Amino acid sequence: MMSAGWARAPLLRASVLLHAAALAAVAVRPRSWPWALGALVLDHALITAAGLWPRSRLLGPNWVRLSAASAARAEVALTIDDGPDPQVTPAVLDILGRAGARATFFCIGRRVAQHPDLARALVAHGHRIENHTQHHPLGFSCFGPGRLRAEIAAAQDTITRVTGTTPRFFRAPAGLRNPFLEPVLAQLGLELASWTRRGFDTVSHDAARVQRRLTRNLRAGDILLLHDGHAARAPGGRAVILETLPGLIEALGSRGLRPVTLAAALGEAA
Repeated sequence: MMSAGWARAPLLRASVLLHAAALAAVAVRPRSWPWALGALVLDHALITAAGLWPRSRLLGPNWVRLSAASAARAEVALTIDDGPDPQVTPAVLDILGRAGARATFFCIGRRVAQHPDLARALVAHGHRIENHTQHHPLGFSCFGPGRLRAEIAAAQDTITRVTGTTPRFFRAPAGLRNPFLEPVLAQLGLELASWTRRGFDTVSHDAARVQRRLTRNLRAGDILLLHDGHAARAPGGRAVILETLPGLIEALGSRGLRPVTLAAALGEAA
């Protein structure tokens, strides 16, 4: 059963019509089947490509930037994925706290359950925890509606139970998804959020390079992606996010930009 607030994306509506037209064409002219099949193959290739492009809006709504009103207030969003991690997240909290910066943590439900005190500390310090699935499965974008809903709903329940706050936003593992995701998010009252730019700090060991990726052409309204979980290590052994954050926050300040949570960008608390 679909949410009353869900509407199929134009690309998917066109796909449904194409399938119907292909079936009708083959029924009227059976010898046209190679053309019909070719059209359907191209259609499925386009839909697959849209799911493999994290910033795509072809499969449904997707936050890739903050609102115009938030940008006018010179706001940007720091989003931090894959935690909480007891080896990294406390130091991230310290850096953000010293700077008076707020961030959105897209947390894995399983890790929230494993480290409940750390998850509650994030909320107590004015940050927001959002939904990043229960287990961060690598095959998430291949799941059907039932498995998608079970994975996302489990994280929603875990985060709400542990922290007392209910996530509003969802981010897919690696940003990869399929056409089944948007109706599931609508059912659960979640909005998809990706990013404007990412630092690739799970694979890059060079904090300076990560910061350059995040600050190149940086402007108000950007959504920046870093990781406290699955973080690469700098040559000295520290997580790259810890080497990157101080300089990144300083760069934001020098440009007159203020880091806020995604919820605060909407005018909500935190």
